[in-house]
Amino acid sequence: MNLQFLVDNLMSLTITGLTQGAIYALVALGYTLVYGVLRLINFAHSEVFMIGTFVATIVWAARGYGVGAKTPSTPVVLGLIVLAILAAAAASGATALIVERVAYRPLRRRNAPSLIFLISAIGASVALFETVGALTARQPRGMPSLVHPMTQFTFLGADVTNLQMGIVFSALAMLVGLDVFINRTRLGRGVRAVAQNPDVAALMGVNKDRVIMLIFLLGGAMAGGAAVLYDIKVGLTTYSVGFLIGIKAFTAAVLGGIGNLRGALLGGLLLGVVENYGAGVFGNQWMDVVAFVVLVVVLLFRPNGLLGESLGRARA
Repeated sequence: MNLQFLVDNLMSLTITGLTQGAIYALVALGYTLVYGVLRLINFAHSEVFMIGTFVATIVWAARGYGVGAKTPSTPVVLGLIVLAILAAAAASGATALIVERVAYRPLRRRNAPSLIFLISAIGASVALFETVGALTARQPRGMPSLVHPMTQFTFLGADVTNLQMGIVFSALAMLVGLDVFINRTRLGRGVRAVAQNPDVAALMGVNKDRVIMLIFLLGGAMAGGAAVLYDIKVGLTTYSVGFLIGIKAFTAAVLGGIGNLRGALLGGLLLGVVENYGAGVFGNQWMDVVAFVVLVVVLLFRPNGLLGESLGRARA
């Protein structure tokens, strides 16, 4: 245990944790949206994220920026990142829609029990996991170094890099955009209506199947955006990349209050910070242990999470 290291590097660990937590928060939105409407844990969402990481590398390679490519100028880098986010969001969103159509919709029409949905979710996750593993020969895929971390300013003794700022601000922009969409638009009102009472929503003319497709699409798109940010941060992906990220994103959703969009943001950022504090005190090998122990402790005292308000009752 090294408490002095934590004290000496508190702000640096906080900034690093917020950067990682922003990625968790984006992925957590997929779990929150689906649970808020269907009361279903979509365990295939981790593989939706994984597919986004690969699509981004394919897009960059197609533009001539594969592994080892020379870093282009800043305008080109921004263009490549935006293009990758759009492509990854589309691919991950499409994958989520396919999962909904194949693994969940037939069960809904048969009024299958919750346990069957859970088994189907795990089956869809394993199927995607093994398919990509077979296609990639289970080999990791590298990517170009598009952003070289450079210190932009120092805050309370901690260096803040352009990479950290870009990841946090990009994630927050996507999170705010989704929150505004859900709370301020006609389609978003339909989502909240179905989440609150699907039968009454149907009587008011809301198409439940379309709403469900929309939430899977939105959740997948957020995971695709997170995948690009992860690629830029880590510089490597593999067919198993979604496993731990997915579990931590689910943890973030539960920690913040699953079914609450703003709770997913809070849970993701908090989880990222807490696990970095744990790494600072106990060592990197204990990072994951600390994150999940904190989750258990929080749920012992607040089972609904920190912001345990359902999606259907969320206020703008």
